[in-house]
Amino acid sequence: MLSAIGRAFRTPDLRNKLLFTLGIIAIYRFGTFIPGPGVDYRNVQQCLVTADTTGGLFNFVNLFSGGALLQVSIFALGIMPYITASIIVQLLRVVIPRFQTLYQEGQQGQAKLTQYTRYLTIGLGLLNATTVVTLARTGALFNNQCSLDLIPDDSLMMILLLIITLTAGTGLIMWMGELITEKGIGNGMSLLIFTSICASFPGAMGAIWAAQGPTTFFLVILIGLVVIGVVVFVEQSQRRIPVHYAKRMVGRRTVGGTSTYIPIKVNMAGVIPVIFASSLLTIPGLIAQFNMGSGNPPEWVNWINTYLNTAGGNSPLYLILMFLLVIAFAYFYVGITFNPQEVSDNMKKYGGFIPGIRAGKPTENYLQYVLSRITFPGSIYLGIIAVIPILAVAAIGASQNFPFGGTSILIMVGVGLETVKQIDAQLQQRHYEGLLR
Repeated sequence: MLSAIGRAFRTPDLRNKLLFTLGIIAIYRFGTFIPGPGVDYRNVQQCLVTADTTGGLFNFVNLFSGGALLQVSIFALGIMPYITASIIVQLLRVVIPRFQTLYQEGQQGQAKLTQYTRYLTIGLGLLNATTVVTLARTGALFNNQCSLDLIPDDSLMMILLLIITLTAGTGLIMWMGELITEKGIGNGMSLLIFTSICASFPGAMGAIWAAQGPTTFFLVILIGLVVIGVVVFVEQSQRRIPVHYAKRMVGRRTVGGTSTYIPIKVNMAGVIPVIFASSLLTIPGLIAQFNMGSGNPPEWVNWINTYLNTAGGNSPLYLILMFLLVIAFAYFYVGITFNPQEVSDNMKKYGGFIPGIRAGKPTENYLQYVLSRITFPGSIYLGIIAVIPILAVAAIGASQNFPFGGTSILIMVGVGLETVKQIDAQLQQRHYEGLLR
């Protein structure tokens, strides 16, 4: 493996791509520590020390920003606005026929959809920046556990400047991700998310060592290795449906007569159902956060903070809701992204057929049957992975510092495997053995 990495750095053009990618990642990480204009950096750091932010309401978004959110830095919003915009544009393909038409037009249509995604990212960034600044001013960003002023100068001009800066930070992150995709090793946005999640691991593991001692620390590492092994196994698992193409004449040439397969992954939905479920369960806590008040909060606020807040995620209700929502969103997202009718029509158009299955409607029904059978274990797997941090709280008392679970592991393993495959493919194009064997 080390020799393969050495070959990658000895290849001039591939070395340049790797160094360019590492340079962009370094700039991205540097930006997470630059405070926004008007933000009191000392007060923010003191709040991070005194306030209990583990498992807080905004811990999920803070994970994707690499810790920049709670630092109120220029990259506080991270890549989340772009992720949300991408998901919205993808879902709108089902609702708006124009979007589906653009998707089917190839590279030109895809470029148009990418442009729409950029515009939507800036709009969501502006909305999210306004929310973050409001939470920082009221103290809700740290669960009302820190009374220090994070933004001492709350004049209108300073607030507008901070909102514009946070929005511009989102646009800059989006641009850096596209640069990695075009001039680096590819998969730019995913690599930035990967970097943000990896950046949180040292602090989380250090907190576990300090709070629970070496026994729990090594137990967490053992659980993490098991989880990673399971995730790698499932993410690589797929059902291959054989497809044969009949021979046909095109002009004077004979085409077809080949065999291939349709790969249907066990986890076709990826990490999206976990993100959807986590975001949906965050809404009640966000509503309760704005209704805490200065005195005794209402009874319904206490009920939400007890049973539906990620900070107190030991409740069976939260555990069950998370599990069921992940399963529901897995079926929903797979149903949107994989269209058996479209696949069947394309196969029929080019003379393809599944052995033993007639073309047309029978093929569509067969694909739908296989898809539903594969999605069930995949959704159960996603649900279990999503609730592993909560189970770890009850089992080993690692609190919400437990880093090996849910979204983080799915993204890390998925992006890691995809990046290694891309580097391996580029090495093989240059007549090397590659990274994989």
